Formats: sequence, C-alpha cells, structure tokens
Amino acid sequence: MLRTLSRVSELPIIVKQLQKNAAQAGVAKTNNYATEATVQVNRPFKLHRLEEGPETTVKLTKDEALKYYTQMQTIRRIETAAGNLYKEKIIRGFCHLYSGQEACAVGMKAAMRDVDNIISAYRVHGWTYLMGVPPLGVLGELTGVQSGCARGKGGSMHMYCPNFFGGNGIVGAQVPLGAGVALACKYKGNGGMCLALYGDGAANQGQVFEAYNMAYLWKLPVIFVCENNNYGMGTSAERASCNTDYYTRGDALPGIWVDGMDVLAVRSATEFAIKYVNEQGPLVMETNTYRYSGHSMSDPGTSYRTREEIQEVRQKRDPITSFKELCIELGLITTDEVKAIDLKVRKEVDEATAQAKNGTELPVSHLWTDVYSNNLEPKLRGTNGYDIDHIQERKGVNH
Repeated sequence: MLRTLSRVSELPIIVKQLQKNAAQAGVAKTNNYATEATVQVNRPFKLHRLEEGPETTVKLTKDEALKYYTQMQTIRRIETAAGNLYKEKIIRGFCHLYSGQEACAVGMKAAMRDVDNIISAYRVHGWTYLMGVPPLGVLGELTGVQSGCARGKGGSMHMYCPNFFGGNGIVGAQVPLGAGVALACKYKGNGGMCLALYGDGAANQGQVFEAYNMAYLWKLPVIFVCENNNYGMGTSAERASCNTDYYTRGDALPGIWVDGMDVLAVRSATEFAIKYVNEQGPLVMETNTYRYSGHSMSDPGTSYRTREEIQEVRQKRDPITSFKELCIELGLITTDEVKAIDLKVRKEVDEATAQAKNGTELPVSHLWTDVYSNNLEPKLRGTNGYDIDHIQERKGVNH
C-alpha cells in the first residue's frame, strides 16, 4: 500500500466522538427540538503566517442544518447517477466525480456572498448545482442534450452559470484565471472575491505559483483553495509532492489547513478567508478531503490504494453521515426529516436522470449559435473556407 491508513484517517472522527465533542447546547427549542446550537470544530485549523485563524466555535441553525444536509445529499445522488450513466455509456468522454468531497463545496458556498465568484477544475458537477443549476441542468449537460446548462455543448468539464466561471480541463489553468476574476472584482470595486479551486495533483503546476506571486503583488481578493483529496491521477500526494502541506506553499501568502470532511469547519474557514482577502490580499486554503471514486470514471481507483482504506474513510469520516448524526444528536433534525429529505432528493435526481437519458441533442446548425456573448461581427471569425453567420439565441444559463 502506498500510504498508511493512519495518515488518511489522521485523528479519525467516529460519529459518537463527534457528537460528544461537538455538541454544546441548543439555544432555543420548539417541541423539544433545538432551533439553534453551538458546535465546536473537532480538528483544529493549522495556520501559516497568520496570528489568528477562523472561529473554532460556530453557530448552526435548524434551517442551515436542513439546507446543508439537502445540498450534500443532492450532490451525492447526482454523482451516483452520473457514475451509472457513464457505465451505461450514455455519458461519453471524461467524467470526474465529487463523491466524498461534498462538505468542501457546501461549506464554501455557505460562506459566499452574492458578489463572490468561484472557478474550479473538472470535478464540478456539485458546484454547478450549488451555484444555481438544477440537477437536470447538470445531468443533461453530462449526457449532451438540450436540457443541459450549456445546452449539451460543454459536457462534464465545461459547466458554468452566473458567478461560476466553470470547470476547466487543463490541469491548473483555472488558478491564474481565478486571479483574473479577482482582479476584475478589485477593478470594479464591488467588494467581491474569487475562490480559485485546484487539486493536490495540480499543486505543482508552475502557473499556480505565478498566480500566487501576481496576486500577492497586486493584493488581489482571491482565495487559492487546494482541495487535497490525497491522490492525484494514479498516485498518492506523498509520491507527487515534496511538501504535502499545501496551505504553506504560497510562501509569503498566508495559509489555512481545514478538515474538508467537516462542512462547518470549511464554512468557518471560508468566512475568515473572505474577510481577510478583501482587506489584506490573497490567501491559500487547503481542504483535506477524500474522493471515493477514482480520479475519473476510467480509473478504478484501487490500484494505488486499498479498498479497505476507502471503506474506513466511508465508515469513520463520511461528511454526510457525520453531519447527519451530529444534527440528530443536537436535536436540529429529526430522523423523519432526514427520511423526507432523502426521499425528495432521490425523486428529483431520478426524474432528472430519466429526462437526461431521453433528451434530444441540438441540431448541427446550433454549433455556431452563441459563440460570442456580445457579437460585434455578423460572421464567425476563424472559419476558413466557410461563410457562417453568427446566430444569437441567448438560451444558455448565463443569458
């Protein structure tokens, strides 16, 4: 085995320990159930070039508990559906699943404001949903049909929607783009910032460090987020990086390490980071998480790690199960409410899956529609030997 179980499940959080250590008290109660509770972050934050860090004691309301659980469960169901569609050869090409990492996206989104932006790599089905695209828009895009968020033109690696600048297929390429989005925020003076997400496998890209440098010099409001799921494409982080403390690799940039399997810890860290980058400039945040699937659907994910390791993480650190049990223990969610959410999510995703499977593709003539957001010329540029008029339909989600 390329890495030890103790490294993957460092300071393992079993559910009972999490409940005992995290729950303090419900502040207000209705029908013997809490409407708000105080929660202690279990795994401490690690700081680089920071004297103070995120809050370790956070508030959680009943509405927030219901929302976060629903969002994480929906992402898990979407990814399960996507995996099945790929196996049925209905989804073609690449398909990278986010199962196991749901707390990262949901925690970050919980801290974001309307003026904030996010850009990521290709593991973005969950982010697309969180940023406003319904499950059908995600699954339809995966299957290449008109109900997709980009009308089936983008597929798995190129989803987008307002304030979400998409998934990017080139390893690490989104990081300097994220710095550019942050520059736009600073230029416009709208108080917004950008989350630029990348994985541990992309952390050694030269353009990542170039983006760090430029963002630091210009004091850009950007949070560079390394979603460290412990493995790149076919190998462990230890075999690919001489320094796996990714939150320290910004050199002069401050950094935060956060347990990426704890949605509340991620939310707290992101809230801190947003305030910091808007006042001081860029920051690196590492969310230590775990992917259950392979790097992509073509990777079985078990040639460089054991099935026992994956199972141990599922049993002891699963972000959805841990959060559900915590909320039940706190009295914020009842088991009946959990069942109702699970049933609703399953129904919505199953219906979206059926529609995505039976959807229709765009006709060939639509290949040259909406190529430009703001068309300044009547013809498509660069189509040598062809005389093609640009057609503006404005039917994508960004229109």
